[in-house]
Amino acid sequence: MGQQMGVSCIILAAGQGTRMQSDRPKVLHSLGGVPLVVHALRAAAAVQPDRTVVVVGHGADQVAPVVQAAAPGAVVVTQDQRLGTGHAVRCAGAALDGAAGDALVLYGDTPFLRPQTLRAMLAARADHAVVVLGFRPADPARYGRLVVRDGQLDAIVEWKDADDATRAIGLCNSGVICADRATLMSLLAEVRNDNKAGEYYLTDVVAIARARGLTAGVVECDEDETLGIDSKPGLARAEALLQTRLRTAAMDAGAHLVAPDTVHLAYDTVLGRDCVVEPFVVFGPGVMVAPGATIRAFSHLEGATVASGAIIGPYARLRPGADIGDKAHVGNFVEVKNSRLGAGAKANHLTYLGDADIGAATNIGAGTITCNYDGVFKHKTTIGTAAFIGSATMLVAPVTVGDGAMTATGAVITEDVPPGALAIARARQVTKPGLATKFMDRLRALKAARKG
Repeated sequence: MGQQMGVSCIILAAGQGTRMQSDRPKVLHSLGGVPLVVHALRAAAAVQPDRTVVVVGHGADQVAPVVQAAAPGAVVVTQDQRLGTGHAVRCAGAALDGAAGDALVLYGDTPFLRPQTLRAMLAARADHAVVVLGFRPADPARYGRLVVRDGQLDAIVEWKDADDATRAIGLCNSGVICADRATLMSLLAEVRNDNKAGEYYLTDVVAIARARGLTAGVVECDEDETLGIDSKPGLARAEALLQTRLRTAAMDAGAHLVAPDTVHLAYDTVLGRDCVVEPFVVFGPGVMVAPGATIRAFSHLEGATVASGAIIGPYARLRPGADIGDKAHVGNFVEVKNSRLGAGAKANHLTYLGDADIGAATNIGAGTITCNYDGVFKHKTTIGTAAFIGSATMLVAPVTVGDGAMTATGAVITEDVPPGALAIARARQVTKPGLATKFMDRLRALKAARKG
């Protein structure tokens, strides 16, 4: 029985996840910086499916936009009544009409499936009409059991419907299943809900296939791959597992994590060879750090690019759109958003740079702020090369400071500064001898009178 051309993926994401104790749909809880369902979509994408169908239910209005943003080509269908996994897959049937080849059924709360495991299932279809993914956990607990006889998968029995002999079986069902699309839908049409839960089990297709004289087989994987998340403690365990994998992969690729257990990575963090990451750094999604860069302790990066030789932190924050050039410095308590720092530029202390383009070798003094927001619109600040921005400068955008220009300490810059010019924009100091003493004496007397 040869494998047909083409693959479709069905991702089941309709469950409420009551054990999560949350108003948020289960598949929208974050793992490695993105919702669980995004991990499932990435697993599906690894086998290059012709069609991807995501079955939503609880919180469909919240889940659907996330799916469509992560996988614009995916089709979202709704399971209005949650009547079991078999019913959920049937809901995807119309969206797969005319699709040739196999269908893989995946789950929106199972984030760790490896591409090679799914490819092994597709390859096993050469010998079996139905292929199920199994695993052997240390504690089989309440998993469904895979009943194998004479080398063939004979049935999948849910724990609640199993007798003692079946519960003693160590090979368990992950729920992931693969079959020819038309065959799968035909088998599902015969599934009944005469079980203790009153649900239509996807797992029943194996026994129905065997009754038709079709073959069924098992591909086994590690227990971690099948980890399904249905509670907050489970989510925390999954995050710990993911972080261990991400840190190991980063270090194997040449990144130096000084204290790996204290560094939190996103699912897509890219750390270049010989970059150094000090303790207690958090990476959100969309960060690329080039070889040889240094991320110092207690910094937070998201949606940012850091070039080779740059130094970030300690205690720095790079927000989406931050683009830090070669050997640039972003120091302690500096926040950068949607801004570019050219090669060798420095902002070392207590500064906010938003919607700014800063040229190479420019120095940004402590306490500088780009005043980019007027309450409705964002405006851009442009600073040329080798400029010097004095401490506590307020740059009221839109404004441009030319190459080699300077601003005086405490300046409020509201007009463009030409190249090479010095801009001074502050009130002249006036000193009143003795006035501070008189003022404080008056206040103390007033305080004493009130106490009396």
